[in-house]
Amino acid sequence: MKNDSLTSEFGQLFMAGLPGPDLDESTVELIRQYHVNNFILFTRNTLSPDQVHSLTRDLTAACSRIGVPPPLISIDQEGGTVARLPDPFSQFGDARMYAESAEPETSLENFALTCGHELHDVGINMNLAPVLDICPAGQDFFMEKRSLGNDPERVAALACLVIAKMQECGVAACAKHFPGLGAAKIDPHLHLPVVHRLREQLQADLIPFEKAISSGVAAVMTSHTVYTDLDPGVPATLSKKVLSGILRRQMGYEGVVITDDLEMGAIENDKLCEQAALESFLAGCDLLLICQDQNKVRKSCEQLVQAFDQGRFSADRVHQSLGRLARLRERFGIG
Repeated sequence: MKNDSLTSEFGQLFMAGLPGPDLDESTVELIRQYHVNNFILFTRNTLSPDQVHSLTRDLTAACSRIGVPPPLISIDQEGGTVARLPDPFSQFGDARMYAESAEPETSLENFALTCGHELHDVGINMNLAPVLDICPAGQDFFMEKRSLGNDPERVAALACLVIAKMQECGVAACAKHFPGLGAAKIDPHLHLPVVHRLREQLQADLIPFEKAISSGVAAVMTSHTVYTDLDPGVPATLSKKVLSGILRRQMGYEGVVITDDLEMGAIENDKLCEQAALESFLAGCDLLLICQDQNKVRKSCEQLVQAFDQGRFSADRVHQSLGRLARLRERFGIG
C-alpha cells in the first residue's frame, strides 16, 4: 500500500473486528501498516470486565504508538438477542420487551444508563444501538424483538431517551438501520431483503431517524436492504440516492454514517467486500464496517487507494469523512 500523506489516512475510514480476546499481531499490523484505528468487539473478544478493559487500553496504546487518532471502540449491546458482554456485565432483555412493559421509559432509561456506564468503564466508547426500525408484532418480520414498536412517534420518543442517556455516559450512540429495516422478512446476514413500500409509507419509517438526528445522535448505521421506491436494485448501504440524497441533503444529517457489516450475505452474495466498501464510501458512508476477516479490510483499503488514484473521488471527500470522525472523537472526549 502507498504511504503518502493522504492514502495513509484511508485505513482510518474502516472499523475492523479482532480474532480473539487479546491484541494479536494481525491487528497490530493492521494498525501499523494501514493505520486502521476503529474496532468492534464481539463475544469472542469479551471474557470479563478486566480483560475487556485491558484490550481497549492495548488498542489505544497501539494507535498512539503509530501516531493515529485514538480508536473508536464499538460493540452491539442492544440487550436480549443482540448482546456481546457476559456476566458480570448486566444482562438485559430485548428492546421490544421494555417498550411494551408497564413503565417503558423507566426500564429503557435504566438500560441506557447502566449499559452506558459499564461500557465507558471498560473503554468502549461507541454502542451500535438503539434500533429505530418500525416493526409490527406477530407478522414474522426479522426485527420484531429488536424493535421498539410499530408507532413511529412512540419509537422515536423511546429511542431518543436511550440515545440521550447513553450519550450522557460518554458513549456515542448509533441509530440503526437507516432508512428502516422493520418491513424486512429476510435476515440480511444471509440474503438481501427487498422492501416494496411506497415512498409515502417510508416517510413514517424516517420519523425516528429525524428525531434522533434532531436530538444529536452521534452516528447512523445503514441498512443492507433494497427499497424499490427509493433506489430499485441498490441496497441502501450502497445507494447515493438514499445516503447522500435523503439522509444528508433532505434530512440535513451532518454526523457519522457507518455501514452495517459489509461481510453480510446481503452484500457479499452479490459482490466482493472491497467493491462494496468502495461503493458505500462513494454513496456517502464515513466508516466502513468489516467484522471478521482482516484480510478483507486490507483489500478494501487498497481498493480505495486505487480508486482515488483513478480519480473516482477527491481528497476533499476523504477529509469530509475524517472530519466527521474527528468531531465525534472530540465530542466524546476520545483522545
